[in-house]
Amino acid sequence: MLIRDNQNLEVYNGMSMQEYVEGLRSKHAHLEEEIDVELHRPMPDQVTLTRLKREKLKIKDEIARLGATSLSAASPASGYH
Repeated sequence: MLIRDNQNLEVYNGMSMQEYVEGLRSKHAHLEEEIDVELHRPMPDQVTLTRLKREKLKIKDEIARLGATSLSAASPASGYH
């Protein structure tokens, strides 16, 4: 859940945005490891690989979205894009 504290910093479930993004990056790295392990099995499970890759992509998209949101929030309203 996104809320804003009294200093106008975005907070996610009690974490600062930086902490939240770091958590997402950690999950992303963990999923990468799980994918690598699955790929190196004698007979990788394609259903598992697909699920892990989709989850990893969702996290990557969320990190990108938050990066774009924080950049647009930090940009001056003078028309810079």
